[in-house]
Amino acid sequence: MKTQTKLAIILGLISIVLVILFGATIYYSLNKFSYLDFYKRLQARVSIAAQYNLSVDDLNNTHLIALRTKHLEKLEKEQEYIIELLPQTTLNTIADTYKLPLDFIETLTKNGNAESKKGNILYAGAKHQKLNKQYLVIVSAENYYVSHHLSFVRNILIAGISMVILIVAAFSVYFSKSIFYPIKNITDKVKQISTQNIHLRLESNYATSNEISELTNTFNGLLDRVETAFETQKNFISNASHELGTPLTAIIGEADVTLLKERNPGEYIKAIQNILQQADRLNEITQSLLFLAQTGYKGQAITFERIRMDEIIWETKTIIDRLNPNNKIMVDLSLLPEDPTKLKLAGNKQLLNLAFANILNNACKYSNNKPVTVQIASSNTYVIVSIQDNGIGIPKTDIPFIYDPFFRASNTTLFEGYGIGLPLTRNIIHLHKGQVLVSSVQNEGTTVQIKIPVMVV
Repeated sequence: MKTQTKLAIILGLISIVLVILFGATIYYSLNKFSYLDFYKRLQARVSIAAQYNLSVDDLNNTHLIALRTKHLEKLEKEQEYIIELLPQTTLNTIADTYKLPLDFIETLTKNGNAESKKGNILYAGAKHQKLNKQYLVIVSAENYYVSHHLSFVRNILIAGISMVILIVAAFSVYFSKSIFYPIKNITDKVKQISTQNIHLRLESNYATSNEISELTNTFNGLLDRVETAFETQKNFISNASHELGTPLTAIIGEADVTLLKERNPGEYIKAIQNILQQADRLNEITQSLLFLAQTGYKGQAITFERIRMDEIIWETKTIIDRLNPNNKIMVDLSLLPEDPTKLKLAGNKQLLNLAFANILNNACKYSNNKPVTVQIASSNTYVIVSIQDNGIGIPKTDIPFIYDPFFRASNTTLFEGYGIGLPLTRNIIHLHKGQVLVSSVQNEGTTVQIKIPVMVV
């Protein structure tokens, strides 16, 4: 069963049950009130009947009869009973003689007053005494309110409830359709979006703030991220194929040229050296890609230990000094915290050495070995490392793409590189639950700030 149909049925049933309960409550209350009110009318007539039938004042009795006739309407099938209680007369005889309910007569003689109902006839009575004689004064009548008025009310309620049921049913169907139509519309439009038209978006009414608009905006946000992922994947494949294809083409070309004719040993050695150089480049790219993929896989188990950030920086500087003896890296210790525990963090030494080596190597390379400043600081929650160079900087339009694998800024054509170092560094820092912040001005330099949480003691 569709949710739309289920919702219409549930709304309809709830509304119908409530309407029926409301109508039944009204009918029950009116019915109960009608009997209470009618018994009061009968008791008033019993009191008046007792006065003008059992009173010794004939003049007063005549006035009472006149007032009763004038002001008290005759009830349906109204009858008065003045019954003298004689020693020789049994209650069964009274009940049979006057066609009265036996239990009513018994209660009346025992308690002095009673009320009873037999079919549509209601009875009320009281026991009175006159001149040492006891009498039962009884008035009976048909409850015309139940037999006429309440029946009319019942018919009106049944007709009204039936009408309400039809209206509620129609409203429930319309209400469920009006709710689910926008959702169905969204579903139909999402089905039309594929990889060929990923740029399409759902229409959103920003003027109204409701759940449907929020759902539409959420879908559009998801589509934005999916489109970005598709574009990143396309760029990655394009760049990767180019970077991998270049050394492969060089290897194949070198081998083809070498095999065209017989050559002397020196030429073979040179050709093999060229092939080896391209193979090393291909291996370096492949290893970088594999390592980038591994660091991006969050499920990979990595061993963390208690290490100090200043030790990582000094070890990384030693590595760079060995690879690039002409570097001018300067470590500024002026911001070191007085408490050495604020420099400790949970990390993997090899990964962090690789991450900082990538940043320092880029700083030296793109500044042509100009001075590079490294500062180490700490707060209560983070260890902060800032690396600043005076190099070529990054164009403003290229900064949003610096973490895309194989992306290289437009002003780096004169420098060797693969565009993998910075994405790899960010993955490593993210594994340590840290952040990488890059700010740069073209032709002025770049500042990379790395923040890693302090290890809780």
